[in-house]
Amino acid sequence: MSRVDVSALTVRFGRRDAVSNFSASVAPGEWLCLIGPNGAGKSSILRSIVGLVESTGGIEVNGRSIRGLASRERARLVAYVPQSPVLPDDMTAFEYVLLGRNPFVGTFRSETKHDRSVVSGVLAQLDLDRFRDRYLATMSGGERQRLVIARALAQEAPVLLLDEPTTALDIGHQQQALDLVDGLRRRHGLTVISAMHDLTLAGLYSDRLALLHEGHLVSQGMAADVLRPETLAEFYNVSVKVHQEADGTVIVIPVRQLG
Repeated sequence: MSRVDVSALTVRFGRRDAVSNFSASVAPGEWLCLIGPNGAGKSSILRSIVGLVESTGGIEVNGRSIRGLASRERARLVAYVPQSPVLPDDMTAFEYVLLGRNPFVGTFRSETKHDRSVVSGVLAQLDLDRFRDRYLATMSGGERQRLVIARALAQEAPVLLLDEPTTALDIGHQQQALDLVDGLRRRHGLTVISAMHDLTLAGLYSDRLALLHEGHLVSQGMAADVLRPETLAEFYNVSVKVHQEADGTVIVIPVRQLG
């Protein structure tokens, strides 16, 4: 179980701040979802945590700064599902997901029986076991996306970063993938930070939402507090209805504009 603390995080591309002074603390086993329109800075925050873009400010896991860690050591702490992954066509599904075990495989050593067992288990849970010997080039976009999630889960890092993980998935596999992540965090204390465009799914699975606009944090809290029609109208420039179910589920419904 791991706590993530981000303090005064700033990401700059040229003269523009993609993220400005963002701070958030995510408790062990908590799921924080970053929402906001395109260009709000969601992906830049996740890429900063995993070390793919330069940033200033603090990034700590369990009170330990992860800046300057070797890539293998960082990968033992943080797993990452990118928004637009690039997959090698000439690998099988099993071989690709097995790459998630690399942080635990020593130099000049091979994967162990345990490593292969972890991969087999993740493939089965994501309904991918029947594809284990298929080459990635022969698989659909949705199947490939599920493999990216499977590789991250096979990494068994205590912190999981998800950047639009369900964009290419049909509704059934969206639920399957998110249910699996949710189950892992509840059973094993997996700490999750995600970026999602589907506001209903974001509110359904996360404990807290953080709404970003032009790199700034403008609202945070539970779904019912953040997903308000007037808030979404202001920062998304959209007209919506928001319905709350008896169990607290918040559903965001676009309103068609006629004329």
